[in-house]
Amino acid sequence: MAYVDHAFSITDDDIMMETSYTVNNRPPIKEIALAISLLVFGAVGIIVGLIMAFNHVGGDRVHGLFFAILGSILFIPGFYYTRIAYYAYKGYKGFSFSNIPAV
Repeated sequence: MAYVDHAFSITDDDIMMETSYTVNNRPPIKEIALAISLLVFGAVGIIVGLIMAFNHVGGDRVHGLFFAILGSILFIPGFYYTRIAYYAYKGYKGFSFSNIPAV
């Protein structure tokens, strides 16, 4: 008969059949609204900034480029958190609403 080391074996007493916590996977409405607004205002900022830069609206080309850069600063986190919220809503593996930080 083979030797079995019972110091590292798992018994039925070791396994917790009941969890003492609840998983709350409700969508955070305020955080998703902020992410979508960052996405929309960032996209609008990029488009308007590029139009301003190429058509010399508002002075010179630098104002339009500054506006486009400001729009991209808004767009990047808005896109990132909107994507997380969408994938969590669709139920993709590895994505959860808890990955979105609180406001």
